[in-house]
Amino acid sequence: MIYRRIWHYVDALGGLGEDITMKFLNAVLALSVVGGSVVIAQSATTQTPPEVVDSYPKQILKKRADERRKAAEAAKLNAQPVPTGVVTQGSSPMGIEMVVVNAGSGKLGSPDYEKKRSRFENPLRDTQINYAFEISKYEITFDDWAKCTSDGGCGGYKPDDKEWGRGKRPVINISYDDTQNFLSWLNGKTGETYRLLSEAEWEYAARAGQADAPFGNGYEITSKLANFDGKAPYGSGEKGSYLRKTQPVGKYSANAFGIHDMHGNVYEWVEDCWNKDHSGAIGDGSPRTDGDCKFRVMKGGSWVTHGYQMRAAARVRYVTDYRYDDYGIRIARTLN
Repeated sequence: MIYRRIWHYVDALGGLGEDITMKFLNAVLALSVVGGSVVIAQSATTQTPPEVVDSYPKQILKKRADERRKAAEAAKLNAQPVPTGVVTQGSSPMGIEMVVVNAGSGKLGSPDYEKKRSRFENPLRDTQINYAFEISKYEITFDDWAKCTSDGGCGGYKPDDKEWGRGKRPVINISYDDTQNFLSWLNGKTGETYRLLSEAEWEYAARAGQADAPFGNGYEITSKLANFDGKAPYGSGEKGSYLRKTQPVGKYSANAFGIHDMHGNVYEWVEDCWNKDHSGAIGDGSPRTDGDCKFRVMKGGSWVTHGYQMRAAARVRYVTDYRYDDYGIRIARTLN
């Protein structure tokens, strides 16, 4: 009889939690062994149902998402038209066409409301580039690279083209170390100081006067504007084709600064050492030489990436000797 009462009380106490229930059961069994009796107050078996409220973190996340959405909509409404202007041709080292980028102000990183941004893009910084520089109109091509190797430069390295074709396609399978070999040869031939862009210069040139927009043409990108996995466009753009390989430089329209393929086709090495964010960036256009210099920054996305990976603020890192079939090079030179 006592055991039937015990299980009745255990069932009544089940809502108080397993720990309390087991302690009660052990106590009752001990009392039953010595012939004791058990009395349970009615209040011990009743509970006030907890008040059901929305998850606090969920509320906060929803609020923040709404704020980002409203900020993004406001940015689009207030955005200036894509700038147009006269493109000034620069030098032509060994036949590489350059265009001049004038001094100006820009941004480094992405605003909080930008979709699919990463923590590595924090914080959004103002940049002020107080000098003009020139930048290669196109990504360096296989033809450009062949001039280096045929002249005894670039360590004789002849990158594989994956049977996609050479010529005017951007050279691929290029490491950061390879870029330095190419620049050493080019500077030796011309007597000038050509170099990679800094990350701040790269974002300034990629946005081409579009303030903190993710692309030189604004807030959306599709496969009509760049070579990437067009099945994954960015913004409200429609899905498009995925060509699965590089395309000849100049196939897609230039931005307002006269530069082609800043988004897509191949990733482009910049001079900066890797840092996890922009908190230590000076903002004057110079590359960061602090941080982990075993890794260098790459920008722009490629033929294989999704739209969000081509945003001006997007950044990845790789070790300096690593080559891959979507790693390429674009060059620059400071103008006095």
